[in-house]
Amino acid sequence: MTPRHSFWALPDRWLVMGLSAGLSLVFIAILSVTLDGRAARLILDKGSDHFPYPFTIQNLMHLFFFVGLGELFVRWRSAVHELGFLGRRLLPEDDVTVLQARDLSPIRKRVAREFDADNGFLPGLIDLSILQFQASRSVDQTVAVMNSSLELIAHRVDLRYGTVRFIAWLVPTLGFIGTVFGLGASLYDAGKATTLDVQKTAMTLGVGFDCTMVALIQSAVLVFLLHLVQEKEELAVNQVGTYALRNLINRLYAGSPSTPPA
Repeated sequence: MTPRHSFWALPDRWLVMGLSAGLSLVFIAILSVTLDGRAARLILDKGSDHFPYPFTIQNLMHLFFFVGLGELFVRWRSAVHELGFLGRRLLPEDDVTVLQARDLSPIRKRVAREFDADNGFLPGLIDLSILQFQASRSVDQTVAVMNSSLELIAHRVDLRYGTVRFIAWLVPTLGFIGTVFGLGASLYDAGKATTLDVQKTAMTLGVGFDCTMVALIQSAVLVFLLHLVQEKEELAVNQVGTYALRNLINRLYAGSPSTPPA
């Protein structure tokens, strides 16, 4: 059984995704009321002749953009949560303590409720390493299990960014679709008209290119934040491994319990 966490400490991913989608609708509604003219066409494609407002490609991009920001918020809070374990002194941090088999059970009990399948890198790593050492009494086997566990954690962290990477790809793709649609609509209107309306054609082309520009800006923001947040979460994995190696593995004494360490 693991403890419940507050929304800020460790937010629920699906709840955040729902809230992010709701915030995007609020964002669109506010801009729809406050913006007009060129700004409304640039950001919202308001007044488009090809899409019934508010069902425009720009607004669809805003929806995915906010969902991506929500995913990054969850990952950021998770990284902060994992780094927080390093300051809780779950292991002895002095320069003299040596851990024998009889000293490990209290440590394992201390971390037992601090992790689950998705969160609590350090408590989970401590629990698994202690369990391996108690079963084998081998420091080498414990190190091997810890290293394998760290590799799995790092792989799991990388997989968690798949949705954000997809959104960072999807947003500019939608922008390019909007541009191609604008080009196609302009050519179609020009082809069926007896007299070419240059002003209308130019406005349709402008909306199409605006769509790509907004998409590229949003994608750049998402990719920049993705790198910052992923770096923080990967740093947490690295520091967790270093902490466990220094304060658990290097202190293990595999000799007889009746024989004190030198």
